[in-house]
Amino acid sequence: MDALIGETTREHSDLDLVVLLDQVNVVRTTLKQAGFVHVLRDWLPTALAVADATGREIDLHPITATAGGGGDQLLPDGDRFHYPAPVAGSIGGHEVRCVDAVTQVQCHGGYDLTEKDRLDMARLRARTGVALPDDYLGTSSGL
Repeated sequence: MDALIGETTREHSDLDLVVLLDQVNVVRTTLKQAGFVHVLRDWLPTALAVADATGREIDLHPITATAGGGGDQLLPDGDRFHYPAPVAGSIGGHEVRCVDAVTQVQCHGGYDLTEKDRLDMARLRARTGVALPDDYLGTSSGL
């Protein structure tokens, strides 16, 4: 989200990473070496969440590559969620590859929205012009 906006907008409780399913073990080993040894959720092949001793969390979203540079994530019910090819964003002046704005909106649905969610979506809309569902507008829509 912040990479699309181009700046860190708030403190986040976790970092979501989309990774290739066949590289999850390599990513997991690398994260362990960096201190992310506490497994919070192991829902593989759907998701894996890990934390380090300071409470930093990383959520992995494994995908199987598809044509065009995107990929499909297997969901618990057997359906698949499609991530299109990543787009360019930036954090702290560094270019990063990230999920596009439309997909960010899709990923932030299907649950009761908090004020934080509404504010994030309003910031995303203000920066990118992405359309938001009516239930996202709430009290933070004035950004």
